[in-house]
Amino acid sequence: MKKLFYFFVLSFAFYSCQTNAEADNTQQEKVQAIQEPANISFQVLNIFPHDTASYTQGLIWHEGKLWEGTGWETESKLLLTDHKTGKVIKSVKLPDNEFGEGITILNKKIYQLTWKDHKVYVYDLKTLKKEKVFDWPYEGWGITTDGSALIVSTGGSNIYWVDPNNFKITKTLGVSDNNGYTDSINELEWVNGFIYANKYLTDYILKIDPASGQVVGRINLAGILQQSNQPIAANTDVLNGIAFNPTTGTFLVTGKRWPALYELKLN
Repeated sequence: MKKLFYFFVLSFAFYSCQTNAEADNTQQEKVQAIQEPANISFQVLNIFPHDTASYTQGLIWHEGKLWEGTGWETESKLLLTDHKTGKVIKSVKLPDNEFGEGITILNKKIYQLTWKDHKVYVYDLKTLKKEKVFDWPYEGWGITTDGSALIVSTGGSNIYWVDPNNFKITKTLGVSDNNGYTDSINELEWVNGFIYANKYLTDYILKIDPASGQVVGRINLAGILQQSNQPIAANTDVLNGIAFNPTTGTFLVTGKRWPALYELKLN
C-alpha cells in the first residue's frame, strides 16, 4: 500500500514539474513573440527657424496654425507662432512660479499641463481667455487627444485617457516594447489611430499602438539638430515637440531651445 502511495506522489510531482515547465515555455514563447519596434525612416522636407528662447514642451498643428507650449520658471507660455518664420503671433504667460508642459486642442479649447503644480489650464481657442483650471494628481508631461478623450503622459510608462469635462481618468495603458515597459514617455501626438511620443532624453520618437500599448515603430532623429547649420547654444536641450499636419501628411518636430523646426515625411 505504501509503495502505491509513493508511486502516486512521485507521479503527481513529475506531472506538476512538467506542467510548470510547459507554462514557463509558453510564457517564454509569448515574450519572444513581441517583436522589436520597426525602424521608421524619414525625409527632411523643410527646415524653418525656431525661437531659441522657447523651451518646447508641447507642439500642435490645428487648422493651419502652429501652437506651442513652453516651460521653465518665469518663461512658461502658450504661443501661437508663424511656423515659417518662428515669430510669435500671440502669447499667454503662465505665473512665474509655474512650469508649463504639453498642450492639445479639443472642442475649441486649448489644454495646457503644468509640470509639478498639478494644474491644467483650459483656454478658449479663439480668445485665449483662461476658462478653467483642473487639478491633476500626477506630474504633467505630454498631452494629446483621440478626438473625444484627452490622453496624458506623466514621464513614466503609463498613458492616461482623461475625460475633458472634469479631467478624471477613464483608462490607463502601460507602454512597452520587446524589452518590457518603456518609461520617460513625454510629448504626445495622435496620428491616424496611433500615438507618437518623444522618449525623454533620447533622439527617439515612438509609435505606440493605443489598443495594446506596444511600441510598434521608432524614429531615430539623432543628428537632425546639426542639419540646420545654425549655432548650437550651451543651453540647447533635448528633442521634444511633435505636430502633425493632416493636409500635407507631414510632421513638424523640434526641441527645447532648438534653433530650427523640421518638417518630416515618414517613409
